[in-house]
Amino acid sequence: MAKHIVIVEDDTDQRDNYQFALEQRGYRVTAYAGKDVAEAGLKLERPDLVILDIIMDDNIDAGFQLCSALLKIHPDLPVLFLTERVGEIDRILGLRMGAWDYQPKPVSLDFLAEKVATLVRLSDIRGVAAEADDQSTRDIGHLQLLEESRQAKWRGDEINGLTLTEFRMIEALTRRPGHILTYDTLAQATHQHYVSNNTISTHIRNIKRKIKHLDADFDAIRSEYGLGYRWSEN
Repeated sequence: MAKHIVIVEDDTDQRDNYQFALEQRGYRVTAYAGKDVAEAGLKLERPDLVILDIIMDDNIDAGFQLCSALLKIHPDLPVLFLTERVGEIDRILGLRMGAWDYQPKPVSLDFLAEKVATLVRLSDIRGVAAEADDQSTRDIGHLQLLEESRQAKWRGDEINGLTLTEFRMIEALTRRPGHILTYDTLAQATHQHYVSNNTISTHIRNIKRKIKHLDADFDAIRSEYGLGYRWSEN
């Protein structure tokens, strides 16, 4: 069965172009022109991935509002922001909300299709791995990393809502426990072109928050002022 992709974009030309490009790749695509109609439709069916613009009509935060509403209904839903709002504070907000990725406009249709394929494939891997016990794992103290599905467990419980970037950062931190990873090293671990120190710190706060939801005493990620972070689980 074809994967179902939802696009929420108020610009008619862009919406039609995205839809055509993804349908050419074999996806089933539903396209919405605004927040309210999209929210109503998405309450009825969980798609495999949602692509959201942020500014829609007169609402400069429509995409953020819709993302928040959707993740309350479908906490594991892959969300890709595709937007002209490229400021650091916007990227940070999108990541804090739980988006899987944040892509600036303009974007080539081929690149967008590859981005979608990557996120859908990761979502599938996570779903399959959740039902299997034979994937390779790496244990670091109370932490367990499930490498194929890019998931992590703390004291045996899954760390819910962990994004691919957050997993990569945990993976990097735990390669050499006790050693400081600089901001530059952590930025390279995200596999993104440019990541500021503030964005790195946002990722770290998100990771801590998600693990503290399972263990209020979690304190394994230590900040080294001006340098970076280290994993130090006692």
